[in-house]
Amino acid sequence: MPSYFKALATIGAWILFLAGLVTGFSTFIMGLVNGYLYGSEPVPMSYAALFAVGIFYVLAAVVIMILRKKMEK
Repeated sequence: MPSYFKALATIGAWILFLAGLVTGFSTFIMGLVNGYLYGSEPVPMSYAALFAVGIFYVLAAVVIMILRKKMEK
């Protein structure tokens, strides 16, 4: 695989990984600030959906790096 494809895969994986971390942590912080995560009311579905999006981003980054490693051989 040419080196620029490896570089693009690495950059894309890092972007997805950082986006997943930012999405997950910002959702957690906003849930704490708004009082939904420790209150007695049910948590809105948007928080669960945003956590799922953050997890998806991180898993996609892992898959990209695994595919990049397999294509080197």
